[in-house]
Amino acid sequence: MSTSFEKHQKRRLISSYFSVVTSIALVLFLVGMLGLLVLNAKSISDNFKEQVVLTIYLEDNSKGVEIKQLEKSLAFSEYVKQTEFVSKESAANFMKLEYGEDFLDDIGYNPLKNSIQVNLKADYVTATRLDSISESTLKKNFVEDIKYDKDLVSLMNSNVKKISFWILIVSVIFTSIAVLLINSSIRLAVYSKRFSIKTMQMVGATKKFIRRPFIWRSVRLGIIGSLIAVSAMAIVLYYLDIAFPEFQMTKNKVSTGLLFASIFLIGILITWWSTFFATQRFLNLKTDQLYY
Repeated sequence: MSTSFEKHQKRRLISSYFSVVTSIALVLFLVGMLGLLVLNAKSISDNFKEQVVLTIYLEDNSKGVEIKQLEKSLAFSEYVKQTEFVSKESAANFMKLEYGEDFLDDIGYNPLKNSIQVNLKADYVTATRLDSISESTLKKNFVEDIKYDKDLVSLMNSNVKKISFWILIVSVIFTSIAVLLINSSIRLAVYSKRFSIKTMQMVGATKKFIRRPFIWRSVRLGIIGSLIAVSAMAIVLYYLDIAFPEFQMTKNKVSTGLLFASIFLIGILITWWSTFFATQRFLNLKTDQLYY
């Protein structure tokens, strides 16, 4: 009879520990993934900005030497990421593939222009800087026109600021929720042992002596939950880096390592803090108050 009861109690204890570890791991994983998003928000937004193309259209009588010189000067500029020369023939072939018909047959000649497509570095993708670059380049007599999507650039910069603000707000909210959820799980685990705590106190055990095993047990559970969360984060980050290599999510190894270490320490600190105050609460209660 006693053996069956002990097995039942052991199963309940294991189930309680499992639920605590699962709660810690899940919550810390969500907070960690949000942290990864915060860390990589700039590189993700920079990648989108650097897809904006500034197209420089050249006069038909432009000399090859002049075009090469312009390409080289752009390539060595601090604001340019890459350049690509697109001949009028290549542009015509692209349009033929895009629209499925040869528009040259209808008009009898190629009206398109030779051009240089320029991708700027993210910090320079603003309407003001793009206009400044366009004005200085237009001064060359073999440059006919310069085009870029001004509305897209303005919208992109505006949305990046809004998204960054809301990511920060959501991060604070999620961190607060993480603390509350882990604290609730630990308090429930300690609550199930409230009678044991009071019994130990009644036979003369000090508060420090009673708290110690509960705190160490919770810290161990916190370590296990944190390791699970960090491992899951590492796996997700690995596959995200494979799926989206252009975002370079593993480039900043120091910041990523600090995030992983922070998640690990948060799991330990929250469990320690929650257990300390949960046990302290039951130690300060009178025996008849344990039933409420």
